[in-house]
Amino acid sequence: MAVPPNSKGLRPQTLAVRAAVEPSQYGENSEALYLTSGYVQPSAEASARRFAGQDAGYTYGRSGNPTVASFEQRLAALEGTEAALATASGMAAIMLMCFSLLKAGDHVLYSQSMFGSTIKLIGTEFARFGVESTCVPQTDLPAWKAAIRPNTRLLFAETPTNPLTEVCDIAALADLAHEAGALLAVDNCFATPSLQRPTELGADIVMHSGTKYLDGQGRVMAGALCASEQLVNEKFLPVQKNSGMVLSPFNAWVVLKGLETLDLRMRAQSAQALELAQWLQQQPAVARVYYPALADHPQHELAMRQMGGMGGAVLSFDVQASGPEQARERAFHVLDSLQTLSRCTNLGDTKTLLAHPASTSHGKLSEAQRQAAGIGQGLIRVAVGLEHPLDIQDDLLRGLGTWA
Repeated sequence: MAVPPNSKGLRPQTLAVRAAVEPSQYGENSEALYLTSGYVQPSAEASARRFAGQDAGYTYGRSGNPTVASFEQRLAALEGTEAALATASGMAAIMLMCFSLLKAGDHVLYSQSMFGSTIKLIGTEFARFGVESTCVPQTDLPAWKAAIRPNTRLLFAETPTNPLTEVCDIAALADLAHEAGALLAVDNCFATPSLQRPTELGADIVMHSGTKYLDGQGRVMAGALCASEQLVNEKFLPVQKNSGMVLSPFNAWVVLKGLETLDLRMRAQSAQALELAQWLQQQPAVARVYYPALADHPQHELAMRQMGGMGGAVLSFDVQASGPEQARERAFHVLDSLQTLSRCTNLGDTKTLLAHPASTSHGKLSEAQRQAAGIGQGLIRVAVGLEHPLDIQDDLLRGLGTWA
């Protein structure tokens, strides 16, 4: 769905609460939730024209819904793209993107540090249909360039990455992609448009798992692709209509309302994450902290330029250990000692959530794949919420302060 004309010129904080479809005849101030799978047509001729795509209008839930359209318009406005298309989940968005853009014999180039399910989907599932793929180190620009082939159609990066918060140079990757006649897609789940707008740096497609920070309270599943009207209408929308990878109206409404507080939450949680990261660096039981806003992060300067001077709300840390077995034991001890914070593989909640990536989000990868991505057995990911910082620290100290 395209951005409404009356949104032009408005600032992001205003767009987050105003960009939406026009109110109904009842004049509701809060966007309406339209729970319907079908729509009564004004006439047989109007119905025929709508189904043929000649006239605007809703026909069937798989082809569009006013509540879903409001979410799409608002997210597109925040990302600065011409249009957006909502999906049932973040992985559904990636599936839709790949199905729409790729065919047998095409090649995808992606980061080896991406979310585990993304790696499995592209490297394993799409390989069954003849789509070739290569994964390269996230921050190694020469490796990206060297891996491009004549049949490369898509470069796909996640920045910052899950869970090591590696940051790629979006503008440089966009140049590489476009020189090769390919598209650049960026997973903007961690930064969100509050901190980073990839299309302003040259990306063609922005992918979101709305399940995370767009919702913000861990309530529903959602996903989206933000891009030009041409890509959305000519590539993504026809495949979505035929495949049914659509977002439910209720979930769309929940995430739509979540977007209203996105900027406030991201700034508050980013500040909390920086404070926690600095505190973790001082703990004897912590070997290393991964967080873009820390001065010793390898891509710190790049992250500050791309992400508006903030590091986001996700960090990771390695526990001190003498080997993989002890590292796993100690990481589990930290997680099992929690009394306030949550052991949960989701992220983007107002509650602080901790997970062990090697056994959860990246558990289905081979050991070689995990090692290539830098994910060890002692790594703990923290999605920082809005609890008091001292309560977060106190809870972590239950495990970090003493080993079992």
